[in-house]
Amino acid sequence: MQRPSIRMFLNNKYTAFCLAGIFLVFAILLGISMGTVSVPVLTIIKIICSNVFGIHFTEQLDPMYQSIVMNIRLPRVILAGLVGAALAISGAAFQGLLRNPLADPYTLGVSSGASVGAVLTLFFRFSIPVLGAFTLPVLSILFSFITIFLVLTLARKIDRSMRVETIILTGIIFSSFLGALISLMIALTGDELREIIGWLLGSVSMRGWEYIKLILPFFIIGAIVLIFNAKELNAMSFGEERAQHLGVNVQKRKLIILTAGSILTGAAVAVSGTIGFVGLVIPHLSRLLWGPDHRHLLPLTCLSGSGFLILADLVSRTIISPTELPIGVITALIGAPVFAIILMQRKRKERSG
Repeated sequence: MQRPSIRMFLNNKYTAFCLAGIFLVFAILLGISMGTVSVPVLTIIKIICSNVFGIHFTEQLDPMYQSIVMNIRLPRVILAGLVGAALAISGAAFQGLLRNPLADPYTLGVSSGASVGAVLTLFFRFSIPVLGAFTLPVLSILFSFITIFLVLTLARKIDRSMRVETIILTGIIFSSFLGALISLMIALTGDELREIIGWLLGSVSMRGWEYIKLILPFFIIGAIVLIFNAKELNAMSFGEERAQHLGVNVQKRKLIILTAGSILTGAAVAVSGTIGFVGLVIPHLSRLLWGPDHRHLLPLTCLSGSGFLILADLVSRTIISPTELPIGVITALIGAPVFAIILMQRKRKERSG
């Protein structure tokens, strides 16, 4: 009789969701608790229950703790969680679609397009009257749409079958070009230089509930679309020809998945700036831990990416307190070595296999 292995234990979907959920709750409580003023975990739970769920306690809650939790740390933690979840689930979808661990919103040029839209909005201080505060995420998403459309159009002209390698190479070309365009705008910027550079490095600092309202509708739409296409992603991860034999309309599904990923990336970039490696490393680690089935992988990656970015933000604001580091610096410092290790292990397996 074969003993159950750690792999079998982790691959059990109920176990996987429990572990990912516990990790996220732990990250949320730690992110709210730690800071210049430490807030006890039990106090955090009571404050959230009182203010969110209307549960009243006999003891009086400290107004200072209430202000810190509800006005400063809770919105920051929720925003970091939403951004991390958006980047991670879109990265998982892109990697499954293109069957390549190097595929993510940044490789395909989607985030660079969103960054151009956001920088233009900040530089010219655009505000569309009908949209108001939603001008920034809408223009970011619009530019990410335009970028992915141009990437797909050029890829189709180069290779009518639109193979994965062609899409990735075209995305890298656009990403490099748009990065140069952003650098040009920064060079021409005057007083807004500090604001734009700080935004490009990535941060969720000093962004309250209004920023959560900006990203939340786009996150819900994008995540639901991707999760509803999980079966098609499973089919396409084995190759486009096989997916067509299984009855999947490959071109249509590819467009839907890329569009949903663009919505998620554009909204995340709009509220937090450029944060790298979340959409690259987290989906890959989740796939190693919990397997390649996108029906479970996408929501699990969502939970893991959310918890990861909350902890990364916690490190960014506490490691050299009271000064804060850009969150993008922390994710790069963590993500780059982890991804290098993953690639080395992958090469070793290929050689041994």
